[in-house]
Amino acid sequence: MSTRESVQIPDDRDFNNFRTECNSDAGWSQTYNKSGLVVWIQVLEVERSLHKIKCRMECKDIAADTLYDVLHDIEYRKKWDTNVIETFDIGKLTVNSDVGYYAWKCPKPLKNRDVITLRSWLPTGADYIIMNYSVKHPKYPPRKDLVRAVSIQTGYLIQGRGAKSCSITYLAQVDPKGSLPKWVVNKSSQFLAPKAMKKMYKACLKYPDWKQKHNPHFKPWLFPEQSTLPTVALSELSIQHADSLENIDESSLSETKDDRGEGSDEDSIN
Repeated sequence: MSTRESVQIPDDRDFNNFRTECNSDAGWSQTYNKSGLVVWIQVLEVERSLHKIKCRMECKDIAADTLYDVLHDIEYRKKWDTNVIETFDIGKLTVNSDVGYYAWKCPKPLKNRDVITLRSWLPTGADYIIMNYSVKHPKYPPRKDLVRAVSIQTGYLIQGRGAKSCSITYLAQVDPKGSLPKWVVNKSSQFLAPKAMKKMYKACLKYPDWKQKHNPHFKPWLFPEQSTLPTVALSELSIQHADSLENIDESSLSETKDDRGEGSDEDSIN
């Protein structure tokens, strides 16, 4: 997938390749294993801090379709994802693919990042896949206040384990556009990724009640006819190559005590 030269909607082979990589152990080093949550990394280029990260979490008391809804529901994400700065859908491509924008907070003192991605999804029986990669859209060039990162391939594999439980595997290969200090990679695999997965789990437990009060029947990811997004032509998009973006060197930055409320894991979702 990383050698893609033109913007294409992923096909069955792409989804199958993603599933295979999610389930494969080859080449991965385990960095975290606690309470049904495991994290692995694969270092690709040490000097550029370029790496892949994979997290798997067993979700008891959560149905696979609930987790799938939570990952899709952009309004709910703004409630539970405390790392989000701004996120919105730009337009739809097909009934199961769209283009969107996401900006997020990075650990201090790093600069915050943003990304524009082509996202596709596929329900297959009891399982679901959502995956994305970076594209360029003419109306959303890189911003001065954020570093434009590149998602080479990022996504989720949700596997149903009966009516009321599932597992989720998160797989990400992202070029953060810059030389990052080593502590960032360690912190992301041993602290930030597990924390994010636990937060997602809590959000899933609260979602059915929240959704009941907030447009309960509106789920355009399940019912494409509900979508109000404008249609985007593939020809408007181009591949976001990492080497066309500015590199920044943050490798000498030291970790600071984050005052964004590391302990505020109990965010209320109303």
